Amino acid sequence: MPSSHRVIIAVFPDVDLLDVTGPAEVFALANRESGGQAGYDVRLAGPGGGPVTTSAGVRLLTDLAFDDLDGPIDTLIVPGAVNLAPSGPVARIDDEVVAWLRRVAPRTGRLASVCVGAHLLAAAGLLDGRTATTHWSTADQLAAEHPEIAVDPDPIFVRSGRVWTGAGISACLDLSLALVAEDHGEDLALAVARQLVVYLRRQGGQSQFSVPLSWPAPARRDIDELRLYIGEHLDADLSTATLAARMCLSERHFTRVFRQEMGATVAAYVEAARVEAARRLLETTDHPLLQIARTVGLGSVETLHRAFHRQLATGPGAYRRRFRTTV
Repeated sequence: MPSSHRVIIAVFPDVDLLDVTGPAEVFALANRESGGQAGYDVRLAGPGGGPVTTSAGVRLLTDLAFDDLDGPIDTLIVPGAVNLAPSGPVARIDDEVVAWLRRVAPRTGRLASVCVGAHLLAAAGLLDGRTATTHWSTADQLAAEHPEIAVDPDPIFVRSGRVWTGAGISACLDLSLALVAEDHGEDLALAVARQLVVYLRRQGGQSQFSVPLSWPAPARRDIDELRLYIGEHLDADLSTATLAARMCLSERHFTRVFRQEMGATVAAYVEAARVEAARRLLETTDHPLLQIARTVGLGSVETLHRAFHRQLATGPGAYRRRFRTTV
């Protein structure tokens, strides 16, 4: 029989629903894809036991109350909740959850927060001296309230020793897949990702914002379609002159329209898209730098280096050493 891995997911009123169900589904699929060998035993624990109403209005039924939870915990998942203020979302701090986290942390092997759950770990003192991330909308709040934490708002998840922190909200899948990979290897994590029909598999160093999300959405449909074309043809000639001809516009007029819609030059957008594609290849493959440079349309290792330093203030080799996941 496979050894059991005890996973506890904390739930409380107004908790974000996907923060709970996303990790639970990943662990359930890991059990299924491994023929039961993964051994994940997932339980929901809440302040008083019984039903808990989530932020989506869906009620979850807990398996046990916080006070009834005894024995060691292999993995503790801490989701979050927010209050809506005029300035935007504000992470909610539940004192009962924080006190419970302080009690159970010493007997927990691995702690992981999902989205704004990082604020609960921080309030419990479990992120002191560590690097952590959270949903981009509350990263400033986390940094202001906890200067002892090195808050990095960009990655989709960060590991610091036995503590993992994830961005929001669908990034809970990436974080959970990373936990499965740590426990049972990349093959099982990729099998689960295929079943979920999600990207195989976003690495922790990847930004919460892809290039299309980081730039303003254009009002013109033809510019939006051009963005899609650029992303699908990175190794093609994407010079301003070629793209202007594709748009049936003069180069001067196209340059003006693109800058007006996107707030940047064509060259800046194309380089950002190519660097993002290169980042994914550096994270997930062992391809030589020259092959990566040619695949994403940067042509040479020298151009790849220059683009990386402009976009990320680091080189492709250093980036790979930090974020490469061994397969």
